[in-house]
Amino acid sequence: MPETMLLIQMTLFLLVIGAFAGVLAGLLGVGGGIVLVPAFFYSFHALGFDGPQLMQMCLATSLATIVVTSLRSVLSHNKKGAVDWDILRGWAPGIVIGASLGVLMVAQLRSSTLQMVFGVLGLTIGLYLGFGRSEWRLGQKMPVGLARAVMSPVLGFLSVLLGIGGGSFGVPVMTLYNTPMHRAVATAAGFGMLIAVPAVIGFLFVPMQGAVPPFTLGLVNLPAFGIIIAMTLITAPLGVKIAHMMDPKPLKRVFAVFLIAVALNMLRKALM
Repeated sequence: MPETMLLIQMTLFLLVIGAFAGVLAGLLGVGGGIVLVPAFFYSFHALGFDGPQLMQMCLATSLATIVVTSLRSVLSHNKKGAVDWDILRGWAPGIVIGASLGVLMVAQLRSSTLQMVFGVLGLTIGLYLGFGRSEWRLGQKMPVGLARAVMSPVLGFLSVLLGIGGGSFGVPVMTLYNTPMHRAVATAAGFGMLIAVPAVIGFLFVPMQGAVPPFTLGLVNLPAFGIIIAMTLITAPLGVKIAHMMDPKPLKRVFAVFLIAVALNMLRKALM
């Protein structure tokens, strides 16, 4: 077992990360998972758990927290009338299908391969956050028909590969199709539920091999889940409140630099 002091340090670290992730989920619409996955990875690696499914456990545990944080976030946004339920209902079937396929893919890939995937996709999201323009448009309204049938499962699939909710991909897609930012952030919280619930159900039945951290069910580590939820339940509504009070663009650029650095480091470790 890891030393008591190291466990205390990791607990404090996860408490801080959980608070940070909760604010991000409500404020920037990028979802806390983009922070939680690398935080889990480095924490468990420091504790000596570096098995072949470490990255899978990080993704699964991150998605488990998103079940709770997305629900809290969408309820908070809905009180302000910001959730577009028509978009949510229309995209739900494809997102659920894509998320389910994502679980099957994650269960088959090596941890190093998932690190590479996270690095590439995280770098893409970071670059978009840093250099994307609010006036960019692909259309004047959200796609339906064949376009939605293709895009919605891809969104769910890629989100599971990253261990994130719907914000990192959902918000850019909606804003590119002329959805106001506040409405896109609110609706993407609902995407998070559609992604996380089927994914976590699947991950609970995937056995973890090698050195397993204590109290791990399937691929979900329950202590990490509990610590993160304790903080994000407090801070996610704060992020929502701030999002309705200020322009988050400057903060997005700062976060973009942070995310690019994290993604590049994940790529470096995958290639070592």
